[in-house]
Amino acid sequence: MSENDRRVRRDWIARLGPRGEVGLDRAASPRATVEDAVARVGADPVRWAIELNSVVLRRIVGEVPVLGGSPAAVEMLRRGNEATTLRALFTLVEGPAAAPPTGEAILEGIREFVHRAIPLERVLHGVRVGHAATTEAFLRACAELADPEEAVDEVTAISRELFSYVDDLSDTMIRTYLVEHEVWSTSAAAARADLVRSLLSDAAATDVGEASSVLGYNLRRTHEAVVVWSDAPKGGSTLQAAAIEVLRARGATTTLVIPVASGRLWAWGTVPPDGTHPTGSWETITETLSRQRMRAALGTPGSGVAGFRRSHREAQRGERVERLRHEAGRVPRYATAYADVAAIALLATDLDAAGDFVRRELGALAAGGAPMEALRTTLYHYLGAERSLVDVARRLHVARGTVTYRVKRAQEVLGHDLDDRRFALHTALALAEELGDAVLLPRDVER
Repeated sequence: MSENDRRVRRDWIARLGPRGEVGLDRAASPRATVEDAVARVGADPVRWAIELNSVVLRRIVGEVPVLGGSPAAVEMLRRGNEATTLRALFTLVEGPAAAPPTGEAILEGIREFVHRAIPLERVLHGVRVGHAATTEAFLRACAELADPEEAVDEVTAISRELFSYVDDLSDTMIRTYLVEHEVWSTSAAAARADLVRSLLSDAAATDVGEASSVLGYNLRRTHEAVVVWSDAPKGGSTLQAAAIEVLRARGATTTLVIPVASGRLWAWGTVPPDGTHPTGSWETITETLSRQRMRAALGTPGSGVAGFRRSHREAQRGERVERLRHEAGRVPRYATAYADVAAIALLATDLDAAGDFVRRELGALAAGGAPMEALRTTLYHYLGAERSLVDVARRLHVARGTVTYRVKRAQEVLGHDLDDRRFALHTALALAEELGDAVLLPRDVER
C-alpha cells in the first residue's frame, strides 16, 4: 500500500474519539510526547488511545496480576502500554518505518520485571493480553468508521499490520529482558533479593551466619520490618532514604533494604530487644513520610529469622489494610503500626467472608449514602466509648443531642437492642468504618 493509499484508506482513524470525557491531561506519557502524537494523528485519536489504554491496562492486570503489584508499578505499566498504543496508531497511519523507536517508557517496565523476578513467560502473557485487547478495539473501530465497501479489506490489513507490529515489539522486549536478566542475575543486588526471598519462605533452610554475612545484616538480632510505598513512581534512592529514616526513628542500629517494585520496597532494622523506641519516634516517622508523600506499614519486633519473617508478614498485612482503606476513600495514614490494625487485618483476611459477616450483622444499616454512614460511625464510637455521649460528641465534633438521635435511629434501623450480639455488632461496625465499600458491597457489585 502506498503512502497516499494508506492516508486515503485510513482517514477513518482521524474520526476516532473516546466514548467518555477524556482530556489529554490524563495521558501517562510526557507532555512533549502527547503534543507530537496530536500533531501526527489529531487530538481525538490520541484521546481515544488514552481511554483505550485504561481499558487494556485493567485487562492485563486482571489476567496477569503479578505485572501490577503496587500503584506505582501499575502506573509504570500504564505509561509503557500507552506508548505502545500510540506507536500502533503511528504505524497504521504512517507505516512501520515512521513509528518512533521503542522508547524508554516501554523498556523501563521490562527492566523492572527482571528485578522483580517475574518470569519472561508472564511478561509475554501480558503482551499477548494487551495485543488482543488493542487489536479488538482497532478492528471494532474500523468496522464502525471505515467505508463499508473497503471495511473487510481494511480489517484484514489492520490485523496483519498490528500482528507484525507486536511481533517486532515482542522481539525487542525479549532481547531487553534477556540482556537485563544476564546483568541483574550476576549482581550483588539480585543475590541479596534472592536470599531474602528464600529467608521469607517457611521452607527455607539457610545457614544464618552465612546469610548474615552476604546481607551485611545480623539475622540473629531483633528485627522490625517495614514496607514503604508511594502511589506514584519514585526513585529507588528516595524510597530507600525514607525507609532508613523510618527505621532509625524506631531505634534501628543497622538496616536492610530490598526494592521489590517501582514505588515499593521492603526493609528491616535491628532494634532493641526490649521493644523500647525513642521518644517522639512516631511523630518523626509521620513527618518524614508526609513530606515525601509516601506511606509505610510496620510489623512488630521479632527475634531471629522467625522474627524477621513474622514482622515482615505483619507489615504486609498492615499495607493491605491501608490499601483497602484508600480504596474506601478513608483519610490516608502515612504510618501504620500492625499492632493498631491487627484485628482488622485478621478479620479481612477473607474479604468475601468479612463482607458477608458485615452485611448480615448490620442489615439495613449497611446501606449506602452519607446519612447511613453517619449512623454507623456514631454507633461504632458510641459502643467503643462505653456509651458515653460526651466522649462521642467530642470525638465527632457534634452536639450530644445529635449523638442521641443517631444512636436511637441506628437502633431502629438494626431492629434489635444494642446488647444483642454486641461483640459481633461492634466488630461489623469496625470493619465498615475502616474498609467501607470493600465489606459493605458484595464483591460482584460495581464500585
